[in-house]
Amino acid sequence: MPNRAETRSAKPAQRFPPWLRKRVHTGEAAARVSSLLAELGLETVCTRAHCPNLPECFARGTATFLILGNSCTRSCRFCAIPTSPPGPLRDEEPEAVAEACDKLGLRHVVITSVTRDDLTDGGAAHFAKTIHAVRLRMPKTVIEVLTPDFLGRAASLDIVLDAGPDIFNHNVETVPRLYTQVRPEADYRRSLDVLAHAKRRAERDAASLHTKSGLMVGLGETADEVGAVLRDLRGAGCDIVTIGQYLAPSAAHVPVARFVEPPEFEAWEAEARALGFAAVAAGPFVRSSYHADSLFESRRE
Repeated sequence: MPNRAETRSAKPAQRFPPWLRKRVHTGEAAARVSSLLAELGLETVCTRAHCPNLPECFARGTATFLILGNSCTRSCRFCAIPTSPPGPLRDEEPEAVAEACDKLGLRHVVITSVTRDDLTDGGAAHFAKTIHAVRLRMPKTVIEVLTPDFLGRAASLDIVLDAGPDIFNHNVETVPRLYTQVRPEADYRRSLDVLAHAKRRAERDAASLHTKSGLMVGLGETADEVGAVLRDLRGAGCDIVTIGQYLAPSAAHVPVARFVEPPEFEAWEAEARALGFAAVAAGPFVRSSYHADSLFESRRE
């Protein structure tokens, strides 16, 4: 098997179409976010996942916090986060996230994590501690969590849900046919079950929890397959959905099959709205937590 250097030299970088070119935002706000994160020893998925929206989001004074470490126990072939044995949990991390949220004055917080299949609860208790820490400091702030599947364990999901997030997000990422190629250690039906469990819990407890999911396109899926995923998500009670263009973090990752044109995103957004999603974001630069505050505020009740 060729090493990464050989792979890079064999495949020249793809030229982005005009709609995937973006002005870089810089300024004092972005520098302040970077400085604060470094001061508190916090990770963001923005940095670790090489998100193209990082400059814009940091300039807006926002970031998506990455907890449970900076290395993952799974090896999804679309993701830039490295796979290696994770280190111990940082006991002070929940309070550090809360402090960052407070200092940034965030009214909508997104907290995600690496996958920690090495932990008995998958890191669920650490998620709950982080939710509680943010809630204690900022009781009016909307808290959104983007979790792994916790291997489908209801007990772990319930630990997170019992902490009372406002939005429970778990991404299906792609169509089921591509799972073995894109995220071989995950399971499409299990991800749907995770979302359905969260919705059933909310209905049982009469909670105002909203469920959310997202998928990438440009990996070789068909329009019919995307439509089927949208229907499956609605069937699982999913309230909010995001659809964005996949961009390969490096030549060693799954390659982009095609760059989806903006009118196709518009069509999928219309289809998702017709299916009854309360809020939809679809576009080349859309990511699960991109403008999450605005998307949540736009929902139809």
